[in-house]
Amino acid sequence: MLYRENGQFKTNYRADQQIFPIAQDRWAMLLLLAVAFALVPMLASDYLFRAVLIPFAIMALAALGVNILVGYCGQISLGSGAFMAVGAYGAYNFIARIDGMPLLLALILGGLCATLFGILFGLPSLRVKGLYLAVATLAAQFFSDWMFLRIKWLTNDSPSGSVTVSHPSVFGIPIESAPAKYLFCMLILVLMSLLAKNLVRGAIGREWMAIRDMDVAAAVIGIRPMYAKLSAFAVSSFVIGVAGGLWGIVHLGTWEPAAFSLEMSLRLLFMVIIGGLGSIMGAYFGAAFIVVLPIFLNQFLPALFGLFGVEISTAGASHAELMIFGALIVWFLIVEPHGLARLWSTGKQKLRLWPFPH
Repeated sequence: MLYRENGQFKTNYRADQQIFPIAQDRWAMLLLLAVAFALVPMLASDYLFRAVLIPFAIMALAALGVNILVGYCGQISLGSGAFMAVGAYGAYNFIARIDGMPLLLALILGGLCATLFGILFGLPSLRVKGLYLAVATLAAQFFSDWMFLRIKWLTNDSPSGSVTVSHPSVFGIPIESAPAKYLFCMLILVLMSLLAKNLVRGAIGREWMAIRDMDVAAAVIGIRPMYAKLSAFAVSSFVIGVAGGLWGIVHLGTWEPAAFSLEMSLRLLFMVIIGGLGSIMGAYFGAAFIVVLPIFLNQFLPALFGLFGVEISTAGASHAELMIFGALIVWFLIVEPHGLARLWSTGKQKLRLWPFPH
C-alpha cells in the first residue's frame, strides 16, 4: 500500500528518465544518506568503523569498478587486485615525491595510473574473450606482484615493498580518526556511484551492454568493439585504482604488495557475482555480504559450538568459515545466479502490485 505510483505523473522525458523515478525511492535514498552521513558517525564504535564500515565503503567502490567491466561489458577479469595495487602505489609515489601533494589529487592520479595499466592489459580483449581473457588479465596480477617487489623505485627503495603514508589530510582537514576516514570513503563512494549510474544509463553504457550481449551484432549496428571494450577497461580500472588508493592510504596506512594479492581479485569477483552482475546496487550488496559474513561467522561459530560443549580453535573456526563461505557462493550461483540485486528488484516489483495477484 505504501509503495504505489498512483498520482505520480511524468510530464516530460527528463522526469521519466531520472535515476529514481518513484518518489518513495527518492525519499528512501535521502533517508539512507542522512543515516549514513549523520547518524552512523555519532553512534558507531571505533571497532565497527575499522572492521566493517570503512572496508565496506572501499570494497563497494572496488566492486562497482569490477561490475562496470564484468557485469556491464561482459569482459571477465581476474586482475582487479593488480589495478588496486597500481592505484595505491601510484598515489603513494605522487605523495612521496611531490611536496604538498593533496590526497584527493593523489588518489585521482593513482586512478589514472591504474587506467593506463588497465588499458594495457585490456588490449587482449580485442582478440580473445571468456576464459582466455580471464587468463590474460590474470597476468596483470602476477606482473604487478613482480613489479612492486623488484622495481625498488616504485616503493621508494623499500626492500620488502612495504610503504607508509602518515597523517593524510584533505583541504587541511586530517583524515586520521575512524569517523573521518569513514565519511571520506563514503563521500567518494557516493560520488563514484552517481558517476557510474549516469555512465551506464548513457550512450557508452548501452554500447557496453551491447558488446556484452552479442559483440558481433553490436559491431554490425555500428558500435566499435575496440572503443567499447577499452573504455570499459579504462573506467573500471580508474574506479578500482581509486579504491586501491583508499584501501592503502586511508584504511591500512602501511601496506605491501601482498595486500593486493590474487585473493583480493577473487574476492572482488565474488562480490559482483553474489551482489548481481550489471547492477550498481549489486556492488553494495556483494560488498556487504563479503565484508560482514566472515566477521559474523567468526563470532557466531564459537558460540554455536559452545552450546554443544565443543571448544573450537581459531584455526578450526577459520577453516569452517571458508567452507561455509564457499558453500554459500555455490548456493547463490545455483539458486539465484543474478545475485542479491535481482531479489531486491523482485521484492520491489511485488510491493508495487501487492495485494493484487501477480
